[in-house]
Amino acid sequence: MSLVALCALALQQTSALPNPRALIFGLGLLLLAVGWLIFSLIRRVFKDSRESQNENMDAAPRVDNSAAFMTASMQGVIRKLREQEKELERLHRVEKERAENTERLSEEVTRNMPAGLVMVNAQGIVASANPAAEQVLGVRGLGYRRYSEVLGENSELTQLVGQCLAQGKIFRREQVDHKTPSGETRRLGVTISPVRSADDKISGSICLISDLTELAALQEQMELKKNLAALGELSAGIAHEFKNALATISGYAQMIRSESSDGEISDHAERILEQTRNITHVVTEFLKFARPLDISDEPVDLQPLIGRAIDEICTAAPDVTVRAEGTFGTVAGDEGLLRQVILNLARNGAEACEGRTDGRVVVRGEIVKGGDSPSQRIAVQDNGSGISADAMPNLFHPFFTTKARGTGLGLAVVQKIILQHGGLIEARNHPSGGAVFIVTLPARRAQANEAVELKKDVIST
Repeated sequence: MSLVALCALALQQTSALPNPRALIFGLGLLLLAVGWLIFSLIRRVFKDSRESQNENMDAAPRVDNSAAFMTASMQGVIRKLREQEKELERLHRVEKERAENTERLSEEVTRNMPAGLVMVNAQGIVASANPAAEQVLGVRGLGYRRYSEVLGENSELTQLVGQCLAQGKIFRREQVDHKTPSGETRRLGVTISPVRSADDKISGSICLISDLTELAALQEQMELKKNLAALGELSAGIAHEFKNALATISGYAQMIRSESSDGEISDHAERILEQTRNITHVVTEFLKFARPLDISDEPVDLQPLIGRAIDEICTAAPDVTVRAEGTFGTVAGDEGLLRQVILNLARNGAEACEGRTDGRVVVRGEIVKGGDSPSQRIAVQDNGSGISADAMPNLFHPFFTTKARGTGLGLAVVQKIILQHGGLIEARNHPSGGAVFIVTLPARRAQANEAVELKKDVIST
């Protein structure tokens, strides 16, 4: 029976029973119905509340708990921060590897570049230098030393670097002379520029260095060739006329000497003949120096040529020991002219050893491999007094001589012959004493001229 039917029945019984007993029974039923109604309502309310609570707990288990919600939020933030930290670590690792690769590449380029590189900081200390710079300057261990100590207190290169650091001046393609610690003088090409910081202050300088010693020697020899050609054209005709006049004077002197019975006149004629012979010798040597040489291109075996030249020198200077050592190959050229070179150099060495009990001249041969074909190097060394500092720059100049009866054309002719063969000749004092003349002859004559043109192109760029 439903709650509504029960209440209706209680009301009907109450109205039907007029006596008090019936009235009490009806009120009892009414109270029972009201109690059942209230119990049903309370039960329904508790049931709905419990179901709603369960649904909320399933949908958001931590929303009603503020501490749990804060903990969950912090864990989410921490998780995102860790993910971002890992990404930053990855990017940092990538950038570090890229920087290391760039630094490694820069070091490799600097180490292997053919030109010397020297970096000097604002305090005048060499911050870094590559191996080429150490080789060009002839100094090992350039780093962390003062540039004035390394380059020389009074050297031209020190002055240029000092002006760059002090005034910020830029020097492009300057040529300076540098003296190495071993005493060798080298011709250097330098480019110096300042290094500026963000506030435009000078924080150091960069110096690029190239060794132009060989190139400078080649250029000087090329200029000498041009001067020789011009001198030959101008003086060949004059020398020829001199020879004609000397021949006439010599002829008349011989007639006077043969026809005169006076001893004094005959003696004067003999002196005239002697002087004309001396002048004729000078003119002949000058013509050899001035006129163009007609050089053949036949292969010349240097071993027997050197041997014959040494035998001739030993006969002329028996007090001096002359010997050959090393390796002598074959070069292209004129055998007679090359023999004249060896004779002249060996004879000069023997004359420099006069007066010594242990005088000796060594002709040393060496085959230098490199490039398209090897070259022959011949060094003629003596143990004489050496070459003075004043005479060294003028050795190969025409008419310069240190001998009392010398013409000053011997070494000039030797240089001309070597140049015509496409070779090089240089003179220096040997550390153990005496002088040494070094002749370098290419296997094929065009090699030297090609090298000159190639180096000229390089330096012009």
